[in-house]
Amino acid sequence: MQDFDEDALAEAYNRGLELEKAGDRDAAAEAYRQALAIDPADHCGAAVRLAAMGRAEAPARMPDAYVATLFDQHADVFDEILVDRLGYCVPLMARELLRAHASGRFARVLDLGCGTGLTGEALRDVADHITGVDLSERIVELAYDRGVYEDLYVGEAVEFLEEFEDEDGSVPRYDLIAATDVFPYLGAAERIVAGAAARLVSGGLFAFSTETLPEAVLAGRPYMVGARHRFAHALDYLRGLLAAQGFTVLAADPITVRLEEGEPVPGHLVLARLG
Repeated sequence: MQDFDEDALAEAYNRGLELEKAGDRDAAAEAYRQALAIDPADHCGAAVRLAAMGRAEAPARMPDAYVATLFDQHADVFDEILVDRLGYCVPLMARELLRAHASGRFARVLDLGCGTGLTGEALRDVADHITGVDLSERIVELAYDRGVYEDLYVGEAVEFLEEFEDEDGSVPRYDLIAATDVFPYLGAAERIVAGAAARLVSGGLFAFSTETLPEAVLAGRPYMVGARHRFAHALDYLRGLLAAQGFTVLAADPITVRLEEGEPVPGHLVLARLG
């Protein structure tokens, strides 16, 4: 049960959307702040919209409540929207990147932010065991139906890396950790990179995708919330984090992550080896 006034939240947030669309950003920002006051957990993502308008600092990551709500609501049409409408094919690009730089099989794979299982499906033929993790319970149910995972968990990606233990108390290690379309929901990437390093075997691989913006827009910032309300990262920032955790970058290829209103969204597909 929600512990806030849902009607009041809807009124404040929808008022913010209308004012933002009308170009009254001051009033929109005030409405979003009211929504945050009503619901500090931020199921609507008001903090993200404030950051995108430049009316607040970018949060360290998108609120868990917002991400879970977003994906729960769109779960049943997730693949249609992502693949058919937005042209998303990052899992297949990741598979080809691995083929080019690390051919062979992986004993244990961790798919962070697994969604409905697109990345798990792309990696199925080179993995002996795949574990999937996603924050949305409904999305995980759909991933289960795809039948490509040995284990599936509902949880936040970074917290899983930092806290998860097997039933016997042991800490599992992986040969490959994939995080396709996870970084756009994270701002600060220190914890996910450190967590991946702690979970990989020596020589293990970390494959992930990001979105980015021109340097003139990032203006020296390591990350920011873009106009499409997703995090964009500077590649130099990510390279620095990887190096600090002992990774060697094997590839950092510019890619088109998806289409938004028919326009390509630029990003990077990164493959790094631990050690």
